Amino acid sequence: MAIDINDAIRARRSVFPNMYTGEAIDKDDIEALIESARWAPTHRKTEPWRYIVFHTKESRSELSDYLGDRYKATAGEAYLERKEKKTRKKPLQAQVVIAICMQRDPAASVPEWEEVAATAMSVQNMWLTAHNLGLGAYWSSPKTMTTSAEAFLDLEKGQRCLGLFYVGHRPEVDLPAERLPVSAIATWR
Repeated sequence: MAIDINDAIRARRSVFPNMYTGEAIDKDDIEALIESARWAPTHRKTEPWRYIVFHTKESRSELSDYLGDRYKATAGEAYLERKEKKTRKKPLQAQVVIAICMQRDPAASVPEWEEVAATAMSVQNMWLTAHNLGLGAYWSSPKTMTTSAEAFLDLEKGQRCLGLFYVGHRPEVDLPAERLPVSAIATWR
């Protein structure tokens, strides 16, 4: 059942993998997320968003191993065993993990920040659709993915990863949120 867009915007929350119910997500719902993502605004129609969907247990296990192994190999003196465990656990708690990638316009006809912004709007479309489908979602940007995942993700030239979008069925609880009032964020002239 569709809900009013303004209600969806106000009700959408980050729902973290440890909160997901574990219920499987229908492939049609995953496709609905990607379908809504492709309708984001994009300057000069570059459509920079690209998505890699980890939807099987095996693919999420591979992602888990990659994240955990890379964290362990690169953390140095900041290494914490509990952080490694948490890093490995997140992809296994989600029913779907979507790598958020961006394809830079080869002609560089628009500034890179505009393509990052377009990709972020694409993710917001997915987030609102997830909320509407009764799913929870969370955008995480681990350094492992944003700085060194090109080979793991088999990215093409000009592509980069902006993070991971975790998806699962959300619990039946209200997740409160606070926002600044309009008067605190807008100046009228």
